Order: sequence, then structure tokens, then C-alpha cells
Amino acid sequence: MQNVLVNDDGPVRIITINRPEKANSVNSAMAVALQDALIAFEASEQRVAIITGAGPKAFSTGADMRDIPEIWRMMPTVGFASQKPIIAAVNGWCVGGAFMTVVMCDLCVAGASARFSYPEARIGHSGGVAAALAGRVPHKVAMEILFLGDAITAQRAYDVGLVNKVVADDEVLAEALKMAHQLAGYAPMVMAMLKRFITDKVLPKGPSELMLAAQAEVRSVFNSADMKEGLAAFADKRPPSYAGR
Repeated sequence: MQNVLVNDDGPVRIITINRPEKANSVNSAMAVALQDALIAFEASEQRVAIITGAGPKAFSTGADMRDIPEIWRMMPTVGFASQKPIIAAVNGWCVGGAFMTVVMCDLCVAGASARFSYPEARIGHSGGVAAALAGRVPHKVAMEILFLGDAITAQRAYDVGLVNKVVADDEVLAEALKMAHQLAGYAPMVMAMLKRFITDKVLPKGPSELMLAAQAEVRSVFNSADMKEGLAAFADKRPPSYAGR
């Protein structure tokens, strides 16, 4: 079974975490596949993306603790450059790295039965990206969620600004699609500019976000054709011919 599904509904791309038998927990291969799917969306003609989970039980329970992924890969603005609108459509449990993925999305529609939790302080594992939560909700709400690890309801998530709409569980994807198609009719350059301004200049970035961004820049150089050309030219004792890519 394919664990990451990609479907288009007109100008809207739907990316589904498809591992319902494991509550859509994300293993290492899935994190890479989700990152690849989101990078492909950014490069495509599609205007808006929806990230959701298969089945009613969970959006995702986060990292598969038997195969711990680099789960930051699936987080907008952290795992990939994100300039288009991304909507989270959440049913059931949304835990850990999946919760932070929703935090990093631009908009969120949640089912009435959705539950949000960040239990990493309890289980002793965290990559630190969750510090970004304090830049998006009031400080003490962020500390409650991150330190206590208790699940909060969809209504509580709505009340503190993590969720835009709470709807009946069976209406989540339909409401997200309605929102996405509305956005798809608006000016993409304006939305991209506003998202860049907000992401780069308004919202604070935590140490882990800055570290991952720096690592991505370094990897782009290490994986470039220019680096290969420079090493080859050095070995051949000739002047390099760089192409800037």
C-alpha cells in the first residue's frame, strides 16, 4: 500500500498520509515521501495544497517510534520552501511532529472529535522545532501544550488560534476543499508575497528552524553540479567552469 497519496481536485492538491492501520504514524521513508510530495506541489501549477490523514482515527500520531523519521521534512517552511497556501484537514488524533506540521500550515480545519497533543517531554524525544509554537499562540498556552503534553480538544485549539474552523467529523475534507478552491481563485503573487513577509519577517524562528534552514543551504551547495565541477577541475589541474547550479 502506498503510504503517501497525491490527488488533484482542479487547482487543489490533496496530500494524504495513508497509513491508517498505524494511526498514520510517519516512518523515515514516509517523511521523505511527504517532503518530496510537498516540494513537487510547490513546483507545480497547483495553487493550494491540503494535507490530511486517511481514515477517521488520526490525522497522524507523529513519528513511528520503531523507525524514527526526520519528521521536520514534512513541515511547511521547515522541510521545504513554502510560498503557496497549505491547509491542514484534521480528523482524530494529531500528535507530536504531525501537530507541528499543522502548526506550520497556513490554515486548519478540524473535526469536532480532533485531539491535539505534543507529548515529547513525557517520552524524552524532541527535535526542538516545537519552540515555534510560542510564536503562534500565547506563551503560557504554548508551555501548557509542550510541557504538560495533555491532549487539547478541537474547540480548545480553535479558541487559542491553532484552528480556523471546527466542523462535523465527516465534513472536514469538504470544508478544507471549499476553503482551498476559494484561495485558488485569488492572486497567487499577492499570497506568496504575504506568506514570505510573514514567514521571513514577522514570525519568530526557533534555533532548530534556523539550524535546519542553514543545513538545507549547505546541502544545496554540497549536492550542486558546481561542487562536482570544482572538485573535478581541482583533480584535473584545470580552471573550473561553473554554471551556478
